Amino acid sequence: MINEVLEETRDRMGKSEKAFETELGKVRTGRASQSMLDNVRVDYYGTQTPLPQMATVSVPESRLLTVKPWDASVINDVEKAILKANIGLTPSNDGKLIRISIPPLTEDRRKEIVKSVAKTCEEFKVAVRNIRRDSNEILKDLQKEGDISEDDSFKAQKQVQDFTDDSIKKLDDIFAAKEKEILEV
Repeated sequence: MINEVLEETRDRMGKSEKAFETELGKVRTGRASQSMLDNVRVDYYGTQTPLPQMATVSVPESRLLTVKPWDASVINDVEKAILKANIGLTPSNDGKLIRISIPPLTEDRRKEIVKSVAKTCEEFKVAVRNIRRDSNEILKDLQKEGDISEDDSFKAQKQVQDFTDDSIKKLDDIFAAKEKEILEV
């Protein structure tokens, strides 16, 4: 019983950490990243298709992205979709390949991005704390029903707290690394 609760707690907190990393992958840092275009959807024969599913996105230089659609006839649609995605990038195409130059970020913009990332980090910390609360409630209910002893309940709650502390530390470490990446020129 207790092991199941602890395992689920650890699993859910791990998923929160992964989700935070994924969320940060979408944040512009002034450096080119393939994940910057993950949310771009292209009208491909009447279907909204994610750009990575219909083109090769690569990073030949730190401030340049290239997009090569597998079907060259949709290159203009891809270019329009990138502009319409409102991610602050201006594509240019030569008929076969789309080049997207990543402009350097201003100092003020970098600070705004760090504030936004800090807010996102705090939201994920709250999610981890909510997982802790849910797990502790389950453990208390098990104790009330007589399925586990009071000592076992307290030991399990301490483990849940340890998982929470570890998870929050990982979130802080991920945030610190991203903050460093954003602020470096």
